[in-house]
Amino acid sequence: MKSAQPSNLEMQVLSVLWNRGPSTARAVLGALPDGKPRAYTTVLSVLQVMEKKGLVSHEADGNRHVYATKVKERAVVGSMLKSMVKTIFGGRATNAMQHLLETTDVSEAEIAELRALLDNYKSKKGKKD
Repeated sequence: MKSAQPSNLEMQVLSVLWNRGPSTARAVLGALPDGKPRAYTTVLSVLQVMEKKGLVSHEADGNRHVYATKVKERAVVGSMLKSMVKTIFGGRATNAMQHLLETTDVSEAEIAELRALLDNYKSKKGKKD
């Protein structure tokens, strides 16, 4: 059975855990990327719901719970991006990339990284053909 996509807040929690590794609810609260003020209990509740959904697990560390992801970033993000490109951009990755470049501040260093990624993709694809 395919589970529903994580909510926006659940995705932020997953992002924190993927980037920082196993963390307490308090550490997750302090690292949420949107910076919105939230109560500790809100994040704890979200983590508990995510555990029931099979997205995270926890281990006891004294009286604290340390949460870790049970899902791979590549699988979750890949599925979401693929769906978004298909639904919003008619399946055209170039349209999605163009939109991102036009609506996001992209540094010269990031553009260089994108060029390197495209070159690497092109060379790998050429070896498969």
